[in-house]
Amino acid sequence: MADKVIHAEVVGKDGAALQRFYADLFDWNFDTNNPGGYGIAPSSENGVATGVGDATPPGSAGWVTFYVGVSSVDDALAKAEKLGGKVIVPKFSPGPNAVLGMFADPEGHVIGVTEL
Repeated sequence: MADKVIHAEVVGKDGAALQRFYADLFDWNFDTNNPGGYGIAPSSENGVATGVGDATPPGSAGWVTFYVGVSSVDDALAKAEKLGGKVIVPKFSPGPNAVLGMFADPEGHVIGVTEL
């Protein structure tokens, strides 16, 4: 079975303002009950769970990307490199039950992978 997109993300200089923008534009409700205030609109509202928050490092321009659920972040990142991509964020855990990494495709588009 093919891996599926399970999360989309918009991050920028002012995560709270971006959350208000997308909430007003699309009528999404963000759960920000976490230490960083990262907002998540659940998939039941918009089809794919969507996160909106502050870019890391603070003050960076931010990005729009999506995350694909995979069985192994290490394997996916290695395969991306083998196919001409570049690891941007090595495997890490931003919180409980979350493991992810990010790579750039051969044209520089940044995509995330997360273990299911």
